[in-house]
Amino acid sequence: MTYKTPLAKARGLGSAKSGTTHWWMQRVTAVALIPLSFWLILFLQHLFQASYPEMQQWIASPVNFTLLLAWAFLGFYHAALGIQVVIEDYLSPEWLKIVSIWLVKLTFTGAALATLAYAIGIAVAVG
Repeated sequence: MTYKTPLAKARGLGSAKSGTTHWWMQRVTAVALIPLSFWLILFLQHLFQASYPEMQQWIASPVNFTLLLAWAFLGFYHAALGIQVVIEDYLSPEWLKIVSIWLVKLTFTGAALATLAYAIGIAVAVG
């Protein structure tokens, strides 16, 4: 016979309180990517019709530069959140989950930084 209350029995077994934030961030980034993706389609249409100097000038515009970076960062973050959910749901050894999630986060952070470096390089080249 045990004298523990139901709350005492459940301690340490319940939610870590991070799932709600993760869920909301997945939805917020998805909604934010909708108008940014329409803008990206316009960007790609312009890309196929413009010369390289015209594209440099277009990307160097503060609005276009900001929207391009926002799309890239939100896209990488959204993808990392989605892949993290898949890893957590389908990988069974705990150590493999942790290593995989860290690799995903490092990969997408590196991709986001590479995008930033490339965009800054174009903006500086236009000058």
